[in-house]
Amino acid sequence: MKHTTPFSDPDAMTDAFPPLSQQQLPAPTNVRLGVDGPSVAPIAWGMWRFAGHSESAAQALVEAALAAGITLFDTADIYGYGAQGFGAAELLLGRVFAAAPHLRGQMVLATKGGITPPTPYDSSPAWIARAIDDSLRRLRCERVELWQVHRPDVLTHPQELARSLEDAHRAGKIGAIGVSNFTPAQVEALAQNLRVPLASSQPEFSPLCLGPLVDGQLDQAMRLQLAVLAWSPLGGGRIAQPATAREVAVAAALDRVAAVQGVSRTTAAFAWVMAHPSRAIPIIGSQHAARIREAATAMTVRWTRAQWYDVLVAARGEPLP
Repeated sequence: MKHTTPFSDPDAMTDAFPPLSQQQLPAPTNVRLGVDGPSVAPIAWGMWRFAGHSESAAQALVEAALAAGITLFDTADIYGYGAQGFGAAELLLGRVFAAAPHLRGQMVLATKGGITPPTPYDSSPAWIARAIDDSLRRLRCERVELWQVHRPDVLTHPQELARSLEDAHRAGKIGAIGVSNFTPAQVEALAQNLRVPLASSQPEFSPLCLGPLVDGQLDQAMRLQLAVLAWSPLGGGRIAQPATAREVAVAAALDRVAAVQGVSRTTAAFAWVMAHPSRAIPIIGSQHAARIREAATAMTVRWTRAQWYDVLVAARGEPLP
């Protein structure tokens, strides 16, 4: 008797598998910070606009993010500079920890340093040591899980920067080491000089900012096993409120997926960033508990290749080659 399988019949094969263009991309999963850093949820919460809240409101936002399943919290010493003052966001978070100590242990905490207005950047050994100590004091912590150089200081040699970061790591003040707004060449130069593996890179990446897709940043991150923390994943708010023809086209492409998945356009934008194989982690910046909860539903959105590329084509403003 001849044995047949579903794969011996072309029609059966069509029934067994959806068209390739309709097969879903892998679901987002937790991401490890570097080779051996902590594992975090695939979406993060940022504190660029955190300063200025009351202590109770700030605690409520932290609790909302944790309740939504977010584990990586990203701040910086410069956040709050201007209206509230340098270090204001860290100071406020430190007060939250003092009032509710149990919250600290529920998160992976990241901060950044190296922007020094009006200089504007300083990654010298003296400043790195001071910046890390000052951040820990404001946060009322002995250690942060991730410390990032906020912007490259081209007047500091990468070897000198590496030694400063290693000193803080050896002292137990910082866990993983990351960079923000570095070019691929700058990442490579620092990574080559570090005796501990570089853990993360934080570029601007969104459907309206495609630089990391084409300049090698995401490819390098995959090669070096760097976690990618995507800042401004909503294009500075332009995805929510499109104005130009390009922005309207991107919004329309996102809306088509959002309608099918039952989510908002902004949630679809977060999910689009997460769907890249670098497993980029979008940093949401909302300071409203309901929007934080809504944004976290991006972890449930699934894309097909065709849908994902539709957004890319709209963002490029021309067909792919």
